Amino acid sequence: MSTITAGPPTFGEANFAEAQLGDIRRTRRLVSLADALRRHPGGSLPNKLPSPRNLKALYRLCSRREVTHHTVLAPHRARTQRLWVDHDTVLILHDSTELDYSKRKSLGDLGDIGGPGRHRGYICHNSLAVLPEDGSVLGLFNQILHKRVKPPKKETKTQLRDRKSRMSRLWLEGVAELPSDRRLVDVCDRGADTFEFLEHELGSGRRFVVRSSHSRRIVPRSGSTAKLFLHAHLRAQRAWGKYDLKVRAHDGMPARKARLSVSAIEVRLIPPRAKKGHHGNEPLAVWAVRVWEPNPPKGQKPLEWFLLTNEPLASFADAQRVVRWYERRWVIEEFHKGMKTGCQIEGLQFTAEERLQPAIALLSIVAMTLLQLRDASRQPDADTKPASHLFSRAYIDVLSGWRYNQVGQEMSVASFFLALGRLGGHQNRKRDGRPGWLTLWRGWTKLQIMVEGVGALTRKKCG
Repeated sequence: MSTITAGPPTFGEANFAEAQLGDIRRTRRLVSLADALRRHPGGSLPNKLPSPRNLKALYRLCSRREVTHHTVLAPHRARTQRLWVDHDTVLILHDSTELDYSKRKSLGDLGDIGGPGRHRGYICHNSLAVLPEDGSVLGLFNQILHKRVKPPKKETKTQLRDRKSRMSRLWLEGVAELPSDRRLVDVCDRGADTFEFLEHELGSGRRFVVRSSHSRRIVPRSGSTAKLFLHAHLRAQRAWGKYDLKVRAHDGMPARKARLSVSAIEVRLIPPRAKKGHHGNEPLAVWAVRVWEPNPPKGQKPLEWFLLTNEPLASFADAQRVVRWYERRWVIEEFHKGMKTGCQIEGLQFTAEERLQPAIALLSIVAMTLLQLRDASRQPDADTKPASHLFSRAYIDVLSGWRYNQVGQEMSVASFFLALGRLGGHQNRKRDGRPGWLTLWRGWTKLQIMVEGVGALTRKKCG
């Protein structure tokens, strides 16, 4: 939110002032361009940077060999790491999205996305740090731009395990630079359910929650010769407790409230006979959690998740805490939407990969701050905290003048965001709920233009 505060640092300074680009002038240029992109994140690059001078500066900056995806991301990642030291628990959400650059023929041999031979682009694997209490975003700790490689014909299992480009390695690469720190919790979807990754996480010094995809064989109780499988064994356990969950609309189904049951049990996972990754032969001791909907509405598929964790579980409250951690995973899905819809990152017109990649890193960090607009509006003190603690007087004056016809009216953070949502198309009715981040972003973009227009008129009168 620093780009819209009354005092320093700006968004660009907070996230990029420590960038090591070989020349302090390049770092300053990156800072100023980040601030400009933060003001106008949507549309094509000429729309984001309406000044020809700034647009040319971005192209020139990304053409320098010192300006890479890594050097642009590094200062923001260091800032993210500094921010989480003040918290007891921080969730690191890991997930991938596809970036389609099929129309950029000059980019060369990008990987297959959307099915073999259909489209070309990157598998963009992100690691986003958020707080478990409310899903507030701290920062983007890691981003990998992966090019899917077509496996060689008649590839052996040994060759598959050793191939550095295999997709299952992305999860290991995504956590490789995270510190050994118990306050961090790696939260992953079903793609991370590999024996290789689970074994790695148990030795990482961090906690984890991984959604189970495979009903693996588990070690039976002492003296038993029965073959037990994870999902069936979990389904046989009694519920520890129940809770209500608001289910968002998806796959054509309306939003609804679901009554869910939770159970958990400690298990030992047996390693697969056919190894698809590098791991040992000893069973893995983990806790397994089942979340299910015993009585779904008529015509709707019941909800059911299986989660694996190394967090000790002694009560329903313990199990529900792990479930809540996993439920925060939707934040990274919204981040991906911010990248692709909010910032239109797939519309970049660069003609070389080495120029495109640093621009992807820059816009990804801008996209993350779109989510922080919404986070600020949902803080517990938003109704009483003056908007002037977050926004400069110019923004408050223009927005209050537009919404209430009273320039200079004092606004709380909550009332500022309601007015901003109204500017973005939200009706501010109780039944409409709170404005979402895309609505706030549309309002923010309009407000930026209005503030700049007022500033231009003021300068003209003064001149």
